Amino acid sequence: MEKKALINIDYTWDFVADQGALTCGKPAQEIEEAIVNITEEMIKNQDFVVFALDVHEEGDPFHPETSLFPPHNLRGTKGRDLYGRLHELYKVNQERDNVYSLDKTRYSAFAGTDLEIRLRERGITEVHLVGVCTDICVLHTAVDAYNKGFQIVIHEKAVASFNQAGHEWALGHFKGCLNAKIV
Repeated sequence: MEKKALINIDYTWDFVADQGALTCGKPAQEIEEAIVNITEEMIKNQDFVVFALDVHEEGDPFHPETSLFPPHNLRGTKGRDLYGRLHELYKVNQERDNVYSLDKTRYSAFAGTDLEIRLRERGITEVHLVGVCTDICVLHTAVDAYNKGFQIVIHEKAVASFNQAGHEWALGHFKGCLNAKIV
């Protein structure tokens, strides 16, 4: 049996709330129930559940996103809080051995983090991805997972983007180029 991990990607206030600094808006809000249900189930099943959270420093002149997007997910702001019911679910479970939170400063949850080490030391071979944005951070995390030899499962009803065309393209790319299972 495959050992699994769930990677919750950037389901934060700034990316989901109507007032978020770089929000996906309604598409992201509509996947909340699916993300919460998948997360609850995988925590209960003792799968490894990772919350990969974007973090930026205000006015960082060296970060490439500074010139691409408005300031978002700034350290110490509400924008970094998990959105809605996922915030409460994390708070209740954050001390469990199978729940882990990491800060990421690039699109991929693997870039500059200890995610791969955490997965390998647990013998995990299959990663399940949920969150936002399908065609940015979820995509880049999936590409890195593929290149590192992990099997990939994308939960179609638990990913969203502010760009519907990009969302659809990424779903096709996951399956056609990364051999991901779309569920």
